Amino acid sequence: MKRWIGVGLALLLGAAVVVAIVVGDRSGGGAEKKDLILVRGVIGSEKKPFFDDRRVQAVFAGHGLRVEVDTAGSRQIAASVDPKKYGFAFPSSVPAAEKIRRDHGAARTFAPFSSPMAVATFKPIVDVLARAGVVRDSGQGYQILDIKKYLDLVAKGTRWDRLPGNTAYPARKRVLLTTTDIRTSNSAAMYLSIAGYVANGDDVVNSNAQVSKVAEEVAPLFLDQGYSETSSEAPFEDYLSQGIGKTPMVMIYEAQYASRLFAGDGSIRPDMRLLYPSPTVLSKHTLVPLSAQGTEVGRLLQEDQELGRLAAAYGFRTAAPKAFGDMVAKTGAPLPPGLIDVVEPPAYERLESMIAEVEELYRSGAAPSPTP
Repeated sequence: MKRWIGVGLALLLGAAVVVAIVVGDRSGGGAEKKDLILVRGVIGSEKKPFFDDRRVQAVFAGHGLRVEVDTAGSRQIAASVDPKKYGFAFPSSVPAAEKIRRDHGAARTFAPFSSPMAVATFKPIVDVLARAGVVRDSGQGYQILDIKKYLDLVAKGTRWDRLPGNTAYPARKRVLLTTTDIRTSNSAAMYLSIAGYVANGDDVVNSNAQVSKVAEEVAPLFLDQGYSETSSEAPFEDYLSQGIGKTPMVMIYEAQYASRLFAGDGSIRPDMRLLYPSPTVLSKHTLVPLSAQGTEVGRLLQEDQELGRLAAAYGFRTAAPKAFGDMVAKTGAPLPPGLIDVVEPPAYERLESMIAEVEELYRSGAAPSPTP
């Protein structure tokens, strides 16, 4: 009897081993995953969905890499990235990336994709601002927000209900773009770059004297908003879910809007619109390698066609324009193939100085601009 019990146990053990092998094979195998080289990166939050995509992970795995990412604001990344912890830093702007490159002696950088700054809004708002002369048609299939005329409205403390003929959105609050917190977020810093360029006589801020003058002039764009979110995802989600009442206009990355259009998930409703500031800036997502593996991640992002196609699906404009163009053609999204009125942001030190001056006004409790 004992001998038969032993035989039965042996058969059961053998069956368990076979099942484990089969399940392991079907799931991709634990050994294969362990063989991948882990590369950790710190990135802007707007790129997290792209890196989390299983198709993206599969491309990296095909090259022997397992890429894991943490998120932080571009300013935070530039100020405190730890090369012992991360193989690459991937902020959302050239100024931040350039500081990281200098601080850590990186031999090169990669700029695999970019996204122009844009304004997510609604048709009634577009119509009201068009009557006020602030919005115009580009003649090339998209509409433009004239930043100089918009800044004139803000300087006067204009309220929505004081705009001529405004019956569509007679809200008793200032005409202001919603942004993230200038003290933490790259998208707000890019907005500061745009407004600063116009306030500086259509020129990039490049001296200490210009920094102080321009910062004081554009500070109400941020101070008058009240509380601002720290991440670019939060105000865009408010725009999508809470609509025109809370967020009539929000400064975003074009990629945020484009990715929803390309996904066809219904989150972009028929009354929603995308405006392009004139001028605007390109948020050039720039990867700084901090290790040999980080260099390989940058190379793949810039050169691998499948990664380029997937980046375009997430709304990014890639080094090969065809990938983004194909997504526009496939979905019929009302997005321009290219933009003309694009300016450069200030150098990192100048941009940081302007932000610091606005931050000081926050701390000093500077009063918002008066409402007429």
